[in-house]
Amino acid sequence: MMEPRANRILLVDDDPNLLVVLAEQLREDGYDVSTARDGLEALRRLEAGWPDLIVLDLMMPRVDGLALGRQIKAHADLPIIVLSAIDTADSKAGLLDEVAEDYITKPYHYPELRARIERVLLRLGDRIPRQSIVLGPNLTLDLHKRAATVGGQEVTLTPTEARMLQVLAANLGETITTDTLLSRGWAETEGADPSYVWVSMRRLRKKIEADPDHPVHLLTIRGLGYRLVQIQADA
Repeated sequence: MMEPRANRILLVDDDPNLLVVLAEQLREDGYDVSTARDGLEALRRLEAGWPDLIVLDLMMPRVDGLALGRQIKAHADLPIIVLSAIDTADSKAGLLDEVAEDYITKPYHYPELRARIERVLLRLGDRIPRQSIVLGPNLTLDLHKRAATVGGQEVTLTPTEARMLQVLAANLGETITTDTLLSRGWAETEGADPSYVWVSMRRLRKKIEADPDHPVHLLTIRGLGYRLVQIQADA
């Protein structure tokens, strides 16, 4: 029987000492690790093949971490963990919504970083389906592309929005609790609370519902959570 393939991780940081130490730690734990010292080198690495996950610094020369993350997410929903010395709530919240699955502040504690990596990779165990999900005559989800087609127009989803819809689509027609959505969308994010889910759902309705104030697909089940509903076209 063939051994399972080791998960591939790309480390991107302009600190050469950090790259050497962290790469060695991850390799000892069984990961297949490659490194890049700035955004341009990372892009060259990505041309040769896509890893399973990227650990990314923000403050780098030439192409910074945010610009690199945006370029990556424009092509594929590749999971990103930000590892940065920038420690402000606004930065964390904005990056988690736009490009990152998680955010860890330097100096990092390796067991915590490893645990975060394992949780993100575990979430990817239920892979996003490659096929489109038709929810009604005016709504189709393409979660592998992080997009939805609404009334014939393609709408881009943020990583957080795509993760929320992935959980709901995997349980179509069933109620998913707010706590479950919070744990899947913001696992181990410091200070995460149910308001994160409420805000994301409000934004999602504005993107995918014809009338966000009277949704027909993304329903609130009061006191419990949310339900994604498929409706049939009129015969």
